[in-house]
Amino acid sequence: MIQLAIAGAAGRMGRTLIEAAHENPQTQVVHGFEQPGSSNIDLDSGELAGIGNNGVSITDHIGSTDFDTLVEFTSPAATVEHIEYCRVNHRQIVIGTTGFSEQDQEKIEQAAQDIAIVLAPNMSVGVNLCLKLLEVAAEVLGDAVDIEVVEAHHRNKVDAPSGTALRMGEVIAAALDRTLADSGVFSRHGQTGVRG
Repeated sequence: MIQLAIAGAAGRMGRTLIEAAHENPQTQVVHGFEQPGSSNIDLDSGELAGIGNNGVSITDHIGSTDFDTLVEFTSPAATVEHIEYCRVNHRQIVIGTTGFSEQDQEKIEQAAQDIAIVLAPNMSVGVNLCLKLLEVAAEVLGDAVDIEVVEAHHRNKVDAPSGTALRMGEVIAAALDRTLADSGVFSRHGQTGVRG
């Protein structure tokens, strides 16, 4: 059985992960944590996820090595700290966090020399299929067209563009032999805060 720690355990993705792990007989959530000061500290993570009491109280720090894999959907700064913790303690990490700087990306690549890391801006099979289709379309169409990625999100989305939109841009740019940094034009970029 894979023992999981969930970073951002009280968030939307954290609760979804706790529920999914509960439904999978090969996984068990053994640790969940939130940022210090969260109103969810000491609450039962299973209760928050709607699966009933699972005996795993939410803490305010990673502070445990009683897990095999950390699953991470937080912020770039927090993720970089958690990667280092996992590297030092020889733990695997699955990263769904987005919005990393080039320096953050380098730290992730360095840590991947020592530990297993899965980094995916979107875990959806459909989105990953879409990325492949975008690559093919960009290769076929080339410079004959302008390609624009437009996205919409709920008002509480704090980063823009989303990791999925950025990955789409990276795939398109690479197919055209460019980089997104050189060819991307953004109307919103970074940790822009709640929209509403």
